[in-house]
Amino acid sequence: MNSLENNAFFWQKLDTLFFSSKLVVDRPRNTVHYKYSNLVYPVDYGYLSDTTGSDQAPIDVFKGSQKSNQVGAIVVSADILKKDCEVKLLIGCSEEEEHEVLAFLNQTEFQKAIMIHRGNEVPEWAQND
Repeated sequence: MNSLENNAFFWQKLDTLFFSSKLVVDRPRNTVHYKYSNLVYPVDYGYLSDTTGSDQAPIDVFKGSQKSNQVGAIVVSADILKKDCEVKLLIGCSEEEEHEVLAFLNQTEFQKAIMIHRGNEVPEWAQND
């Protein structure tokens, strides 16, 4: 078994969350973080207004420059100052923008993040005989 089951149904659920919610961009590309002046958002950043993430706030979204409404990747971050882990969606990000988002999320010693790219496999348990 793979250490990560990256299946199509998971990504379909994320797409449905995105399509059924309103994206609010509250930190446009090149905006300086409200607390930390050394952090500059590499792409538009916002949230899905009628959702709830693990931190009880709306689900966070990085929106890139490409014309796409499909979740292409997610980032999972661990923050020892906030003592939390969060999942953020990446929509319409180019490969370069994905690298910039990872660099943005990994630039402090207090927070680190990993990226998981969209998969399209259907797991064995979901296939019909």
